[in-house]
Amino acid sequence: MRITKFGHACVRIQHEGSTIVLDPGVFTDRAALDGADAILITHEHADHYLPEHLQAVDVPVFTIDAVAAKIREDAPDVAERTTVVAPEQTFEVAGLPVRAVGELHAVIHPDYPRFHNSGYVITAGAEKVYHPGDALTGPGEQVDLLLAPVSAPWLKVSEAIDFVREVAAPRSLAIHDRIYSEAGLGFVETHMNNFLPQQGLSYVRIADGEDLA
Repeated sequence: MRITKFGHACVRIQHEGSTIVLDPGVFTDRAALDGADAILITHEHADHYLPEHLQAVDVPVFTIDAVAAKIREDAPDVAERTTVVAPEQTFEVAGLPVRAVGELHAVIHPDYPRFHNSGYVITAGAEKVYHPGDALTGPGEQVDLLLAPVSAPWLKVSEAIDFVREVAAPRSLAIHDRIYSEAGLGFVETHMNNFLPQQGLSYVRIADGEDLA
């Protein structure tokens, strides 16, 4: 399995000839979609969903009903190849098993309405990868790699640490990292590494376009 981190919350997963791209939003270069066989979208916010990216490649899109409604408005041509998935549904994407996790975005502010959000557990051979989108909803099963949000208007560092510890994936890769400066992200890394090794867990942040070693 090959994991490549792209802008912000976008990650590309490649396994045995299948390529899935998750959440290519406004902070993601178009090149992240090169070679994609399918796209998964967790929710409708622009840092995760950009209709122009979906229009740039002629591949299936899998997402929740709220995003599918946006796609019908923004890019009707993409709607024809969009599949709506429901919480806890298991389905196949480019030959890989995927399970949808959760229903709601994390609380940004109590006065805002709750947005819908789905995380995804992708099974690539013997390994499972979990992308939670913008939520701190656990996968409900053991995973090998957590794509861990580390900076957001809805997230405190203590919450990020506790989420990573709760999921307890052997490895966590930082995503959702355009909100903080490099200095701020360095603080997050320090805090993560103050806690995670005690549980035998590891945390890493890599540059856009870089593969997870």
